[in-house]
Amino acid sequence: MALARARRRQYSANYWPGFVDMLSTLLLVVIFLMAMFMVTNYIITQAASGKDTMLSRLNRQLSELTELLALERSKKEGTEDNMAALQATLLDTQAENKRLTGLLGMASGETEGAEDRAAALGTKLDEQRKITNDALAKVELLNQQLAALRLQLAALNEALEASEAKDKEAQAKIADLGQRLNVALAKKVRELNEIRSDFFGKLRQALGSRQDFKIVGDRFVFPSDVLFDPGSAELKPSAYGELDKLVSALKDIQGDIPPDIAWVMRVDGHTDINPIATPEFPSNWELSSARAISVVRYLMNAGISPKHLVAAGFGEFQPIDAGESPAALARNRRIELKLTER
Repeated sequence: MALARARRRQYSANYWPGFVDMLSTLLLVVIFLMAMFMVTNYIITQAASGKDTMLSRLNRQLSELTELLALERSKKEGTEDNMAALQATLLDTQAENKRLTGLLGMASGETEGAEDRAAALGTKLDEQRKITNDALAKVELLNQQLAALRLQLAALNEALEASEAKDKEAQAKIADLGQRLNVALAKKVRELNEIRSDFFGKLRQALGSRQDFKIVGDRFVFPSDVLFDPGSAELKPSAYGELDKLVSALKDIQGDIPPDIAWVMRVDGHTDINPIATPEFPSNWELSSARAISVVRYLMNAGISPKHLVAAGFGEFQPIDAGESPAALARNRRIELKLTER
């Protein structure tokens, strides 16, 4: 008995794993079938959705075609109605023509020259119609041109009014700016005149009571003989002291000049009428210019800013004494200093 139980227990233990394997295999098969079913269902759903979309598109196109067909049918019916009306009109016209032809035949028997007169009248009538049409066309063209001219005239009037308004405004602004500019210029001129008077006063005080240095109008006049030897543009050593006084006076007043005044010290060189022709100075133009430049260079080396210095040569063409005596010629040989605006 014990042996039989052991055998049954052993046999029972060997049967259970196979059963479990079979169930696992069956479960996997079921899961696979379900997965295949879901994939197949998804594909079928997508295909059906595409077919529904295509079907709705076809239905929409079919409805559009149906509407177009109905529209064409309505047009066809309208055309048929028009054809019927035209045929009826044609029949009436033909009947009327027959009646008129009969009347014409009767009339032709009564009056032989009626056709000729009718043809002539028809020709004249055509000519009159042509003339009338040409006249109407010309009148229409003239009306169009007149309308265009009126539009252009209105535009020109508007432009002219706008231009006159702008012109008045611009003139008012120009007048105002001119008045302001005149006031500003007068103020600057007054300031520059005051500075010039102060400069000439300091320069006169620095130079002492020398009679050969003169103030002529808005210019300070140096005799060239004090600064240069005859026929030379090189400053004499004795001229350095006189020019240093000029530099000192100029430095004293340049700090008082407002920065908005563009001032310059213009140095003008003048000669007498005696001609000069040397390799260095072919004419009095070169000599007067070189002397002015020599003075400017000295002032610049002494500390005066080059932007406030100008050199000019006038040769013998701006005399201050029309005489030809030695004294007159000496007065014309000069260096003039002018404090002015740039």
